[in-house]
Amino acid sequence: MERTGRAEAAEPEGGAARNIRGVRPPDRPAARAVTRRTGRPPTLIASVQRALRLLEAVGEQQRGATAKQLARTAGLPLGTTYHLLRTLAHEGYLRRLDGKFYFGAAVDAIGRAEDRHAWQDGLRQRMALLGEELGAAVYYAVYQDGEVRVVDVATGPARPAVAEWADFRATAHAHAIGLCLLSQLGEEGRRDHLARHPPQDLTPATLTDRAALLRRLAAVEPTRPVLERQEYQLGTVCAAVPITVGAAVATMALSLPVAEAARLPAAAERLRGLVGAMTPSFVR
Repeated sequence: MERTGRAEAAEPEGGAARNIRGVRPPDRPAARAVTRRTGRPPTLIASVQRALRLLEAVGEQQRGATAKQLARTAGLPLGTTYHLLRTLAHEGYLRRLDGKFYFGAAVDAIGRAEDRHAWQDGLRQRMALLGEELGAAVYYAVYQDGEVRVVDVATGPARPAVAEWADFRATAHAHAIGLCLLSQLGEEGRRDHLARHPPQDLTPATLTDRAALLRRLAAVEPTRPVLERQEYQLGTVCAAVPITVGAAVATMALSLPVAEAARLPAAAERLRGLVGAMTPSFVR
């Protein structure tokens, strides 16, 4: 960025709000909202605004653009443009190839983050629908870097989530989420996990014998729900169904109070059917 020794404030919006080439800056609803709320325009940093105008100018060019083209598009002096382009390239937001500037890896990372947030928002919406349909708390989890990771949970006033009183990562042997994920691993992966997280006795129903656990996991059919009754927590029953898309190891699960245990098998089959119809959208 340009170094001026002080923060540069942009001119107020309105008839006098022009950039240095006399071109009215882009309409900014957020800035107008601040002005309406406070009665005065927001304090802005002009050099940052200029850099953003350059990024917007690059985005308008599918085949890259030279510094002169970008200066003209953004309405900036060529000298200022060179300084800003050099800074943006140094920080990874732009890259220069054959005299033209293109978006760099840092901009791509922002785009991926935006896609990730959009995917997470969509996931939450689908999980909320599943929870309402099933009348249960719903969980989405993955096996990542050798550990169980619960990505999101959908609950409601009448369908609270299971309290994580014992670390889910260390107790995969005792809950439906972990059992379903471990069943999707190979024999070596299962043994490795149980070696790193030895089975703990959590309730009278918890299976802790390692050999018996391995037999149980090996017997799980690839597309069938895994049921668990009070093995992780007394008073709760759970079911999990595998999500099998490519190399992803993931599961969608539900939990019910033990008073509703009689409907667990039917709820698990319903979850299986609903997840099967939505499967591609659950994997990034």
